[in-house]
Amino acid sequence: MKVVVTGGRGRLGRHVMAGLPDARAVSRATGTDLLKGTGLEALKADVVVHCATSFRREVNLARTVLAARPGHLVYVSIVGVDQVPLPYYRQKLAAERLIIDSGVPWTILRATQFHPLLRSIFEASARLPLMMIPDFRFQPIDPAEVAAVLARLAQGEPAGMAPEMGGPEVHRATDLARLFLTASGKRRKVVPLRLPGKTFAAYRAGGNLTPHRAVGRRTFEQYLSE
Repeated sequence: MKVVVTGGRGRLGRHVMAGLPDARAVSRATGTDLLKGTGLEALKADVVVHCATSFRREVNLARTVLAARPGHLVYVSIVGVDQVPLPYYRQKLAAERLIIDSGVPWTILRATQFHPLLRSIFEASARLPLMMIPDFRFQPIDPAEVAAVLARLAQGEPAGMAPEMGGPEVHRATDLARLFLTASGKRRKVVPLRLPGKTFAAYRAGGNLTPHRAVGRRTFEQYLSE
């Protein structure tokens, strides 16, 4: 069985590759550019695990992969794309719908935010004396745990919408920021940030959470300590 992983050298894709040692990673570095439409012959496979992403052109990427008509497309999405009207989330939801309606056998796995993403947000915020942190909650998960499930799904039959994956704990973003400060040895004042609008309201309502699917094991605190 030929398995291809788009974005196979990225934050998530490299972990998927570890679980699929016979798979082939495709990316711009290997000559496949999903945005420019070059090197697409590499996408002709029994299974494509689609980990490549684009904040502005997510639908274009999905359309390009679907054009190769893989035998099974496994797509990683985000918990809350149908609840939070963030532009990137809308792109992910539109890509989901494109895949569902494509006629290509598919599996979609939604996961909560990855540990490294939150760390990068906090690192950026900590450049200033005051850390302005959104006043809502996160349920971060380790990308390696999500990748392990993607690898398993890639080896099975198309499953449609797979059960969501959430991290082991739900915390206020301000508390997670303080864990980051402790781990990094930095001293900053954390200030809760509240903004108007539908997107912030959806986050505050927990649209990005899946507490009943807290299947991850590695906590954000453990990730920071390691």
